Amino acid sequence: QVQLVESGGGLVQPGGSLRLSCAASGIIFRAYSMGWYRQAPGKQRELAAYISSGGRTNYTDSVKGRFTISRDNNKNTAYLQMNNLKLDDTAVYYCVAGLHYWGQGTQVTVSS
Repeated sequence: QVQLVESGGGLVQPGGSLRLSCAASGIIFRAYSMGWYRQAPGKQRELAAYISSGGRTNYTDSVKGRFTISRDNNKNTAYLQMNNLKLDDTAVYYCVAGLHYWGQGTQVTVSS
């Protein structure tokens, strides 16, 4: 059974930082690309960051220079380091493996 468990969300002030983690089980983690999607209220879900099985990364324009996606294949865990957070980053963040398996989501709220 595949499980993706996100953690690290919460409430942060603008300009602050958070680090999301996604612990995977039930898959050969190193073989899967990993992504972080997000969905803000009233908006479409978007792929915020992506890392291939080989470590190649890609980001949506609005987070470039502020977010960093990484992975630790020894720990079967993907991460999303989010710096200089903005109000528009408020969303539920979902971890996705292979663009197929989804976590339950973790809420990130940026508010003063």
